[in-house]
Amino acid sequence: MDFTKETITVERDCDAILIPSGDPIKLIKGTHVRITQALGGDYTLFVNGNLLKITGKDADAIGMKQEKTEKPNLNYKPGDPVKEEQVWEQLRTVYDPEIPVNIVELGLVYDLEITPKEKGDFVRIKMTLTAPGCGMGPAIAQDAEQKIRSIPGVIDVFVEIVWEPLWDRDMMSDEAKLQLGMM
Repeated sequence: MDFTKETITVERDCDAILIPSGDPIKLIKGTHVRITQALGGDYTLFVNGNLLKITGKDADAIGMKQEKTEKPNLNYKPGDPVKEEQVWEQLRTVYDPEIPVNIVELGLVYDLEITPKEKGDFVRIKMTLTAPGCGMGPAIAQDAEQKIRSIPGVIDVFVEIVWEPLWDRDMMSDEAKLQLGMM
């Protein structure tokens, strides 16, 4: 479906984030928008010359159904360790709202560490952004944190944004480069 051509009228007020500044704003009922990206359960909207991001919990405000997110590892038993692949799987559902490629394929995740604790596991992520000063950094980090927290057995998450090494296009997977027309 090509969302970019269809104008949608917002059905109720909802919270949004202005892209690229990351400033929180209120999207007002009756506003006309176009969806430019619908990935990872979130939506990027074109509104009056600006881009906004709304989360999937507000999908109904633009006439969409909230995506049902599957809980990872439905066979989890208390005390089972969190598997690294489960964390990577969740990180692959996190997108920069301006780029239709997930943060793993973009090469933004530098380190993933899982530390067992008494009542579950602690997950620490080191990641970067495509550009220093990107206002969307906190929103992307929060999205990653929330998705990792959905993994059974995770008791705490810390997502740290780092700037060394500086990100460049060579860090992207071949799949990401192909998808973005860089190969």
